Amino acid sequence: MNFSLRIFIFIFLASWVGKAQSDLTVNQIMQDPQWFGTFPSNIEWNEESDIIYFDYNPEQQVSDSLYQIRLKNKSNIEKVSLADRKSKIPVYGDYNDKQTQKLFVKYGDLYLYDKKKKSAQLILDLGEPIQSPKFITTSKYAFILGNNLFIYDADLGQIQQKTNIESGSSNDKTSEKSEKNQWLEDENLSLLEEVRTQKEKSELRDKNRELFQDEKFAFYLDKKFAFNFNISETGQFLAFQTYEPSESESSGVPNYVDASGYTKPLDARSKVGDQTQQRDLWLYHIEKDTVFKIDVSSLPGITDLPSYTKDYPDREWENKERGVSFSDVKFSSTDQQAVLSIRAQDNKDRWISLLNLDTGALETLDRQHDEAWIAGPGIGSYYGGGTLGWLGDNTHVYYQSEATGYSHLYVHDVKKNKQTQLTDGEYEIFNPQLSLDQNSWFFTSSEVHPGERHFYKMPVMGGEKIQLTSMEGKHQVSLSPDEKYMAVLFSDFNSPEELYLKRTKVNSSLEQLTSGQSDAFKSYDWRTPELIQFTAEDGAKPYARLYTPDEDVDKKAAVIFVHGAGYLQNAHKWWSSYFREYMFNNLLTDLGYTVLDIDYRGSAGYGRDWRTGIYRHMGGKDLSDQVDGAKYLVENYNIDPEKIGMYGGSYGGFITLMALFNEPDTFAAGAALRSVTDWAHYNHGYTSNILNEPHLDPEAYRKSSPIYFAEGLEGHLLIAHGVVDTNVHFQDVVRLSQRLIELKKENWEMAVYPVEGHGFTQPSSWTDEYRRILKLFESTIGK
Repeated sequence: MNFSLRIFIFIFLASWVGKAQSDLTVNQIMQDPQWFGTFPSNIEWNEESDIIYFDYNPEQQVSDSLYQIRLKNKSNIEKVSLADRKSKIPVYGDYNDKQTQKLFVKYGDLYLYDKKKKSAQLILDLGEPIQSPKFITTSKYAFILGNNLFIYDADLGQIQQKTNIESGSSNDKTSEKSEKNQWLEDENLSLLEEVRTQKEKSELRDKNRELFQDEKFAFYLDKKFAFNFNISETGQFLAFQTYEPSESESSGVPNYVDASGYTKPLDARSKVGDQTQQRDLWLYHIEKDTVFKIDVSSLPGITDLPSYTKDYPDREWENKERGVSFSDVKFSSTDQQAVLSIRAQDNKDRWISLLNLDTGALETLDRQHDEAWIAGPGIGSYYGGGTLGWLGDNTHVYYQSEATGYSHLYVHDVKKNKQTQLTDGEYEIFNPQLSLDQNSWFFTSSEVHPGERHFYKMPVMGGEKIQLTSMEGKHQVSLSPDEKYMAVLFSDFNSPEELYLKRTKVNSSLEQLTSGQSDAFKSYDWRTPELIQFTAEDGAKPYARLYTPDEDVDKKAAVIFVHGAGYLQNAHKWWSSYFREYMFNNLLTDLGYTVLDIDYRGSAGYGRDWRTGIYRHMGGKDLSDQVDGAKYLVENYNIDPEKIGMYGGSYGGFITLMALFNEPDTFAAGAALRSVTDWAHYNHGYTSNILNEPHLDPEAYRKSSPIYFAEGLEGHLLIAHGVVDTNVHFQDVVRLSQRLIELKKENWEMAVYPVEGHGFTQPSSWTDEYRRILKLFESTIGK
């Protein structure tokens, strides 16, 4: 071999030393998720606590089917037959006091299940859907039919209607006819004697009947709709809510590729500031045969103005009663008292209140106020929900509150008006439930670590907590009805959820029942990202997932992935709902990129102050956390400060736009996917929490919306959006693109996906989108 040839080969080989490559491809990781296996979800138990049901798809069908595992033969995973699915007892229903019978509704009919007989009996088929069944006694069952409460006496075989709620107005039956219709009737009566005679007799009979009958009470809904019926334990009271439909204008989303060949409009939401309907709460007192409207004017602070109004001194603000929404009404077992949660529609207050069943008056037990917005695990939202109920003594009410900055469990003695906090610390409580004997709590918490979820048991009035799970990751527990077993969906960093079984004891071990990972998925050595903390500019310490290339790889640059939803946690120790991005981050790391995935301000899992850190300024602390994360990479991982990119979808797309528009010296390239560009065009329920309403707090929207900062674009930007997105509308990026055109910006492009909504469904779309993201980074920061 001559000298020149040896030199050529040496130079060629040297150029490939440490060359970054990956066994993964975009085509592979963005294909149908079935490629990496099938995993259980939606765990349920049968009534006898010896069968676990779950959704599963080992046959790789179009969608999951229902499967089961019998505890007597745990190695056998069986597909549930169609006949067994039809006979399966629904999860929801009402148990008798001894937990031996269950009332439930199936296909609109009322059934009674007997645990001893292991059989269900059809009780009522009334031709209309029955709702909300409840035991009144062992042989009397209450239910809702239409808008009214009925009680069925099984011993007598009789149904009695207990309320009289009617649609329309009391004037409907006696309303005056139009001039035209009155003329037609008068002319008809004058012409036809027999018709006139029959009408006179009918009117006479009605008058005679009224002389011998008391006037029947009726509650008329007028133009309102009734919903959310709550029957008391004895059937003597019915709480229900009403609303009157609003005339808010919906945004149009056109479907350009409808099967018909024509452009078709899709149903879509209205915009923030279009207030949802005012809700009213009513109490139907059966014995008094009357209805009380619940008056909220006595709630402390109901007329308070939010503090942001001080920023608009030139505007006149009226201290008026704020609109509210209501939770379910929870009746004590003796129907002596009731409790409910009431939430201000401006999101600043949540009241736990006693409801006087004789008068309909309210007595406040607890007011939780927040100048940002009320939220957190177990606290509920505008639409209701949240932890609330009675202990078995009918004296203590339980609920959750963020009063300490973290969502914890409380009980309240209504006789002494004394609140007791049951859990405490810099962690959160999730999904508390009372044990069958009412002596204990079961709940999940993040006490061990913000990135872990474990299951606990605790005495009902507080005390020592017993941790029932131990593996590092997330345990999603479904207790068997007899509470002897725990069906657990467990996952860690690199393993999707699998089903485990464990006795409800500390020392019992978890037994794995499913193993769904494919050989193809196992063949790649998936990285376990390092869970780190770094210090932000204000001293806060965000958690983040860090992916670092191997030492012998030619390190190129850094990419920051931004999770969506805003209030969501992704820097944790369990399998991510962003599994495609997790795999893409592995691919990027193979290629020499250092990847950081931050639980920025606003993310879930870290308490009230973290959640509300973005109040009135999205793109404030949540963006500066990304900038500080980039600085951390430069200072600690030798990253070139001119080679940092970003990508993310939805809220992550929004942050990417804000980063490229406001921090061009930090971020050289970014891919903004399905991103909000102007918060005044997003929905009410989410946006009004954080930014109030645009016509009331316009400065919050101007500070928070990327479209106002587009002139700051210097780096390379990819915008990708589904055309039929009914969540973040395609119009958002159309408006932004026009702004970029008018600003004569050059280093941007937009990819559109005609058949995709907010969450893509087609592997071809995912592949095209992420091929473009990879190309963006490789051609800019990856050079």
